[in-house]
Amino acid sequence: MKQNMIEQFWDKYRKINTQAPEHFQAWSFGSNAQTADELANLVLAGRKTATASNALLYELTNEPIPKVGDLSIVLNGSQLPVCIIQTTAVQVVAFNQVTEAHAQKEGEGDLSLAYWQQSHRKFFEAEFKTLDREFSEDMPVVCEEFKVVYS
Repeated sequence: MKQNMIEQFWDKYRKINTQAPEHFQAWSFGSNAQTADELANLVLAGRKTATASNALLYELTNEPIPKVGDLSIVLNGSQLPVCIIQTTAVQVVAFNQVTEAHAQKEGEGDLSLAYWQQSHRKFFEAEFKTLDREFSEDMPVVCEEFKVVYS
């Protein structure tokens, strides 16, 4: 049922954007339903225009790193579609090289780099633990900026 709703959401978008590809990616932010809801709401409010992910996961799953122009359906904590975003910028940097400007664009907490580092360190440490690996300050992070193109 949820998959049908996601596909219908994409089909509606494709009717107004005939250039959109037939296939799509759909995902939620964070590692749990509550965080997914909170971050999806920040995107819808226009406060969250960037995200960061563990570059190692792309390598381990043989998935390409996002690129400018990519489209994705953002899901809420119930795994239902809330909007479609388009990637506008991508940069891979070390965790300890993520900038204050990027932290602000992520729209979380008090928008500071210190908050970003604290919350993302916790997130990445948990992620690495499931991979039986150790977090490090120089781990590569995919810093992605985006804009909402449909909601």
